[in-house]
Amino acid sequence: MTDDTTSHHHTLPSLRHAVRGIARVHRLPVETRARLVMSVVELARTEIAAGRPVRLEACAEPSGGGSAGQLVVTLDTLGDLTADRDGITDLPLPAQFASGGSVTWRMPLPGPRGDGGSGDAGTVPSARNGGGPDAGSGCPTSEIHAVEQELRAALARLDALTAEHRRLKHELAETNRGTLALYVQLEERDEQLRKAHGQTLRELEDALRPAPIEVDGLEMAVHYAPAGTDAPTGGDLYDWLQLPDGTVHITVVDALGHGVTSTRGALNVTHAVRTLALEGHPLESIIARTAEILMPFDSELMSTVLLARINPATGDLFLANGSHPPALLLPAGGEPEYLEVRGRGIGYPLPGSERLLHARMGPGDMLILYTDGLTESRKDPREGEKRLVEASRRHADRPIAEVPGAIAEDMHTVILHPDDTLALAVRVPPA
Repeated sequence: MTDDTTSHHHTLPSLRHAVRGIARVHRLPVETRARLVMSVVELARTEIAAGRPVRLEACAEPSGGGSAGQLVVTLDTLGDLTADRDGITDLPLPAQFASGGSVTWRMPLPGPRGDGGSGDAGTVPSARNGGGPDAGSGCPTSEIHAVEQELRAALARLDALTAEHRRLKHELAETNRGTLALYVQLEERDEQLRKAHGQTLRELEDALRPAPIEVDGLEMAVHYAPAGTDAPTGGDLYDWLQLPDGTVHITVVDALGHGVTSTRGALNVTHAVRTLALEGHPLESIIARTAEILMPFDSELMSTVLLARINPATGDLFLANGSHPPALLLPAGGEPEYLEVRGRGIGYPLPGSERLLHARMGPGDMLILYTDGLTESRKDPREGEKRLVEASRRHADRPIAEVPGAIAEDMHTVILHPDDTLALAVRVPPA
């Protein structure tokens, strides 16, 4: 060690002056000096207030690598500071505590002059061995100058932090603006993708849903609406075709779920039913036979099915049902009637229609086939069936192309349970 100094102090001003003198001699930065002064005084305050002197030691330890080394400052008190370390852990300049009331600070020394040190080097105060109250107190003007230096350094540090804080706030604001702009762009892009996706699905939906067929003696129209615009496909599907014997076959399917998966299930059902109908299978056996064909390949499939067979020449109507809502018949000169047929759908236990219902349609009679999304939008199927009768009566005389959509609009004035909706109308033209 070199430049060893030792001094004893009975007053805080004497101690402050001594610490500042050591800092000036070793050209510590002003900020470091201020922190050292505050830390030493904080630890010595209790001892000096009790009338006990404190000892201050300082020495410079050279570095073996040719660098400036470090300054070691030690404060000795009579009290054991280690017992109260939890209360003094927030010293402006961290220190090392030893037993017996000894505290040590180690600070790197600046390099040669001109490297930004304090610039006010002087001599170490001569107050030693318990100097009196004024010993080592130094010139008041010099002390004031030192305090002003430390205050300027603190203010400069504060100004630098304020400027840095302002810069960071500006950068954060710029980043936020950029993020917001990117978010808006992503939202716009997402909306474009949703529209394109929806348009593609609607085109696919239109391709999957056959247009009304033209058959002498019958008028037909259909309305379909998905549960939501983001998923324009669903499990509600229909099919109609004229068989070789001239009768018209109609299939209405409601596969469990929404979206593409349910559409696939509904397509499988309608395709299987069409094939069986064209092969001439009896109408009452088609639902059960469809389940036998499909379930080995899709055990998760669940679908209700309603089959209608109409002879345009005679008006004979035959219905088979697998867990589907009943068809509604509106005679031109009579009371509306729900044509109930018991049965179980695809994926249900013992699938198939329990019987084949026969009715006859005369001139002006209209048949409404639908899925539960039409009658259960208010969560009360029975109430929905009553409203369907009223809506069908209200629009029965309209052109057939307008009837399904007008009925659906009346039924959906209040929607508590959104669901895919299918309404299909078949009418025998008035005589």
